[in-house]
Amino acid sequence: MNEIKARIKTFLSKFFGNHDLQLDEDIFSLGFVNSMFAMQLVLFVEQEFQIAIENEDLEFENFRTINSIANLIERKTAVLVQS
Repeated sequence: MNEIKARIKTFLSKFFGNHDLQLDEDIFSLGFVNSMFAMQLVLFVEQEFQIAIENEDLEFENFRTINSIANLIERKTAVLVQS
């Protein structure tokens, strides 16, 4: 597991109790996510990884799993490096 995925998993683990969340497990289907938690997740990603989540990034697919969140972060940080 790379550092980005480890940081995401650590954050999510605070909310998922004893559930051992897997990298490709759908956090929405587990029933842990409500609209308030979704906003906390977006804020965490922005602050922790120093990126801006734009309106077009706010799709369930980008936040459904640890892997999908990590992919979003990697895409956003790659754009920053190229700018």
